[in-house]
Amino acid sequence: MSDHPIETDVKSVKRLMDEGAEFTLIDCRETHEHQTARIDGSVLIPMSEFVSRLGEIETLRESHVVVHCHHGGRSMQVTQYLRQQGFTQVQNMAGGIDAWSLEVDPAVPRY
Repeated sequence: MSDHPIETDVKSVKRLMDEGAEFTLIDCRETHEHQTARIDGSVLIPMSEFVSRLGEIETLRESHVVVHCHHGGRSMQVTQYLRQQGFTQVQNMAGGIDAWSLEVDPAVPRY
């Protein structure tokens, strides 16, 4: 069972960063989207490559992970997939990088 609700908001993720909390932020958008706009410190694993790259994050199985995409749809799918694979501490960042740009860091370009 997870200690974390399936979804979190961008301000909560920013607070985790500011507090130096132990968590991994995964960006599941495609490479060209990541090149357009990114959140510093995020790890890019495109949704299209997630199943084949699952081994890369195996060490995070018991860790707090937050997944984001553009608006939150793809990252919710990835979050649900990871929870089904036994990653119990994974959350979706609601609103994605678009909400991040609007509510946290306007320097991150919107597209």
